[in-house]
Amino acid sequence: MSQTKTKPKLSSASQEVLKRRYLLRDDNGKVIEKPEELFERVARHVAGAEKDYPEGPGFRKAAAKFYDMMVNFDFLPNSPTLMNSGRELGQLSACFVLPIKDSMGGIFETIKNTALIHQSGGGTGFSFANLRESGSRVKSTSGVASGPITFMTAFNAATETVKQGGTRRGANMGMLRVDHPDILDFITCKEDDGAMNNFNISVSLTRKFMNALEKDKDYDLRSPLDGKKKGSLNSREIFDLIVKQAWKNGEPGIVFIDRMNRDNPTPKAGEIESTNPCGEQPLLPYESCNLGSINLSNFVEDGEIDWERLKDIIRSAVRFLDDVIDVNKYPLKEIADTTRANRKIGLGVMGFADMLVQLGISYNSDEAVEAAEQVMQFIQTEGRAMSEELAKERGVFPNWKDSIYKEEGQRVRNATVTTIAPTGSISMIADASSGVEPLFAVSFIKNVMDKDELVMTNPIFLQIAKKEGFYSEELMKKIAQKGTLHGVKEIPEEIRRVFVVAHDVSPIWHIKIQAAFQKYTDNAVSKTVNFPHSATQKDVAEVYELAYKLGCKGVTIYRDGSREEQVLNIGKVNKKGEQDAANPNKRMVRQRAKVTYGRTIQIMTGCGKLFVTINEDASGRPFELFSVMGKAGGCAASQAEAISRMASISLRSGIDPKIIIKHLRNITCHRPFGFGPERVSSCSDAIAQALESFISPPTLGIVKDEKKPAAEVVEIEIQPEIPFEATIKESYIGGICRECGGPIEYEGGCMVCRSCGYSECG
Repeated sequence: MSQTKTKPKLSSASQEVLKRRYLLRDDNGKVIEKPEELFERVARHVAGAEKDYPEGPGFRKAAAKFYDMMVNFDFLPNSPTLMNSGRELGQLSACFVLPIKDSMGGIFETIKNTALIHQSGGGTGFSFANLRESGSRVKSTSGVASGPITFMTAFNAATETVKQGGTRRGANMGMLRVDHPDILDFITCKEDDGAMNNFNISVSLTRKFMNALEKDKDYDLRSPLDGKKKGSLNSREIFDLIVKQAWKNGEPGIVFIDRMNRDNPTPKAGEIESTNPCGEQPLLPYESCNLGSINLSNFVEDGEIDWERLKDIIRSAVRFLDDVIDVNKYPLKEIADTTRANRKIGLGVMGFADMLVQLGISYNSDEAVEAAEQVMQFIQTEGRAMSEELAKERGVFPNWKDSIYKEEGQRVRNATVTTIAPTGSISMIADASSGVEPLFAVSFIKNVMDKDELVMTNPIFLQIAKKEGFYSEELMKKIAQKGTLHGVKEIPEEIRRVFVVAHDVSPIWHIKIQAAFQKYTDNAVSKTVNFPHSATQKDVAEVYELAYKLGCKGVTIYRDGSREEQVLNIGKVNKKGEQDAANPNKRMVRQRAKVTYGRTIQIMTGCGKLFVTINEDASGRPFELFSVMGKAGGCAASQAEAISRMASISLRSGIDPKIIIKHLRNITCHRPFGFGPERVSSCSDAIAQALESFISPPTLGIVKDEKKPAAEVVEIEIQPEIPFEATIKESYIGGICRECGGPIEYEGGCMVCRSCGYSECG
């Protein structure tokens, strides 16, 4: 295989993602692996399981097949499988759920196990519903329980200290049943941006709650200690609070927990209480699952789906994922035992939006819903058939005798076969649209370090544009500026109709597509329902209720611009340099005049004197900020300059100065200055105090000249322009990438950066 192997055809973006996250490096951080060597490493390692099954195709044949379908991007497994196959770590699963016992020892044992899983590259889900409510008595200490929310903060802090395998950051799902007495605190625990930053949270809605909601009645709260009633709440008021919080910042999501347990294939083995971080994989306590996705865009020929070739890849993918269970190195014995007892796999898709484009179908249409049902039914049917074949070859999964399949007389190798996961970085490797989401963008601008801007264009659209004769670099840039083809009259109407992007699609169609895939998926469907900034809480409520009606197992929504950190949504700049009135939620960086006015404030810090200059715009509002340390050079000076540059960009983008002050105030370094109210805890704190004094009465600790009026303005020299370019202009993004500073996109319940490939999911 090594001498004649096919080499992958990689775009520049694919190469960048592979280089950053997947290719092997030496001890000095130098990449020592080629992309084709990565796929060979994975194929050979996973196919090693075939040596234990003499009735199968054998190691060589399986390894060759696995390599071909990966190198051609017909199928890719989840990120831990790509990263860790054939390496010492050897942990290949993406999804884990851990139990939390209602004891101090049990809670911190789970925190320890969580750290081990995150270190190995996996994400974890928990239900906090078994923890006693706040205020209840603790017999062993005669004290009072603090409740589940307090312990969630401990999990969050532990996650902050662990990087997943050096390439993925820890991610958690926290769930609480709607009938837990602390449900109100849980719903609002992420009200402040930055709180529980390593958690996605979802409320587990029960059938009883949904029935009460239909009738606008109260429902009972139950203590996890003894199941006794602990009061009641109005179902409509709780539902409205969930909606309000999700409308405000995207969380909590909702999960229909009884619906998940209705489809639990091994009910005698345990009850499903939680899912993985993105919500698509319900799991028993101490259970894991490995995922993989078929690239649907590769199976369209001349406007038709090649069903036979798709069938072949489905069968090989199921074999691949079943082999992963055998060669996997699990972080805990309990996880190994439970996973092997049920042998759950999660085969899903990516490139669905690309497939629709090739079929000439608009994402927001009944034809798209029909296509979703048709293709997923085919994958489900053929995947289950392959699991039956593997059962003949290798035997049924050990818990089969206590499963629903025994009752139905169906012998299968895997308790579940299908899952629709977010595909994050693996879809970037394959140059495919993510999961079952609409297109992210037809064209967008990507900044490259020390190089010019690159216009990244959807490869299918690029091919059509050149074939139809309307391609030009200027037109691609225009589309990138707009973020949509809507209103671009240089492009034929039929092509505009087909190439819709996420925010061309109304929330109702998002849910219809999700429900169509859920209809033929064993586990669940990870998808983000995108709302425009102008959406109301009523709009969100209607989508939640429709999701329940159409059979979804959970919902994640995101309203554009609803998070405080979303400061780089760049709108179209009009001739006056003002923000686009049609898009008030978007930000743009105002240009500075050649001469500006302001004042300089001197503050003593632990690193020496800091001079902070704040200039104002024509309305007298803070416009930009510069700082100079009395002692030139050193880390303190460079950090103060960096903070000042970011503060200037924020001010020029229209961010409220109070938000900047809030985030910089009271940051502490090892060399604070002063005591009590005059204390300056760091250079960051000093800059915040200076800005605070500019917009309000002077803060104590700031040295000011009492002889001069506070309103005095001084003409200053022209400061050098701060270089800044928006990565994506007039498009919808969800925040800032923690690794490269590029725009974050919310999709499939996951955060993804299209600039560097950072992803919180596989």
